[in-house]
Amino acid sequence: MGSITVRNLDESIKEGLRLRAARHGWSLEQEVRSILQKAVGADGQAQSMDFAQRIQQRFQGLDASDLPIAARRTGRTPPEP
Repeated sequence: MGSITVRNLDESIKEGLRLRAARHGWSLEQEVRSILQKAVGADGQAQSMDFAQRIQQRFQGLDASDLPIAARRTGRTPPEP
């Protein structure tokens, strides 16, 4: 495995990466590895996102606490035998 050092990285970018890693539940290093892996595949070509990644990206900023909760209904009566 190789390693790289990124110098002169703006502190706000580093903080953003740290927060993004925390949301995913992993380390800052893993977050950077994940971003780089998604950006450039093993063959050096940009990778397209799969369906689940596109859905996750589309709804990433959604605050679900603002969504209305539907009223519960009672269950239906089972049919007579």
